[in-house]
Amino acid sequence: MATMKDIARIAKVSTSTVSHVINNSRYVSDEMREKIMKVVNELNYTPSAVARSLKVKETKTIGMLVTATSNPFFAEVVAGVEQYCNQHQYNLIISSTDGNEERLQQNIQTLIQKQVDGLLLMYSDARNAIVKQLNVQLPMVIMDWWPTAMNADKIYENSEFGAYLATKTLIEQGHEKIAIITGKLDKSLASNRLIGYQKALQDAHLTSHPDWIIESHFDFEGGVEGMKKLLQCAERPTAIFACSDTIAVGVYQVAWQNGLRIPEDISVIGYDNIMLSQYLTPPLTTIHQPKAELGKLAVETLLQRIKAPEQEYKTLMLEPQLIERQSIKKL
Repeated sequence: MATMKDIARIAKVSTSTVSHVINNSRYVSDEMREKIMKVVNELNYTPSAVARSLKVKETKTIGMLVTATSNPFFAEVVAGVEQYCNQHQYNLIISSTDGNEERLQQNIQTLIQKQVDGLLLMYSDARNAIVKQLNVQLPMVIMDWWPTAMNADKIYENSEFGAYLATKTLIEQGHEKIAIITGKLDKSLASNRLIGYQKALQDAHLTSHPDWIIESHFDFEGGVEGMKKLLQCAERPTAIFACSDTIAVGVYQVAWQNGLRIPEDISVIGYDNIMLSQYLTPPLTTIHQPKAELGKLAVETLLQRIKAPEQEYKTLMLEPQLIERQSIKKL
């Protein structure tokens, strides 16, 4: 395999001149550049990424930790992150933790060993004890995660407002008997969405029925379990706020199994606006999280942190939006 020394010897120039031509790091005359590049092409020379990373102390690689890549929401965010990494000529290593604390620590250590330039963390909960103990001396950006005391830039969406908007939408359509199916309430996103739901009911002078607050999981099965519990209630709600579109899919499944029509028999609003939501029958009204913007901001913020580690940490908030489709009946 050819080296820069081989090119310098054949072109009869210094190794530093060859380096400046290949890395475009300093002016070299057109005549000299052409002479060196001719030898480069003849030897089929390819610069060593490993050698370059050792010299400049960067690998052009970002590590990303996510709770579960099987969840469509996470998968869509990851796709956006990967797109913007490619635009900036960075590689992306994705690692899924599935909510396992031990695996979280192991995967972080693996990414550190691979000498990533920075980390994107999209973990399930800021209050997780092991997360608070992390002492990673790397540039980090926390995504879609309620603010913590960690030394990192943070990008999150206004979950409380999004839940308020979802509940208010149902109220504006005449619904007063509104249930909610949440994720696990030890997760910040779930608890904040519950707060938004309760605030919207309070502002409309409606009572929060304790049997209609169902704690479940942010996945398809969570929607199935939550909807089955609601169907066992003595009084059935007229509408359901599913705190994720994956929960809403589970709600649709159980409604169909029990001969219930959406929205004729029960109205449903979701959260996240995953791609699948528009293809449900009927298409799901939902709260849109700007996933592409989240991915773009995360990559750009991390690259800024890598270049300027001494800057003050930033907290950026994205605002959710209502996407109206056909899953809510007007009473």
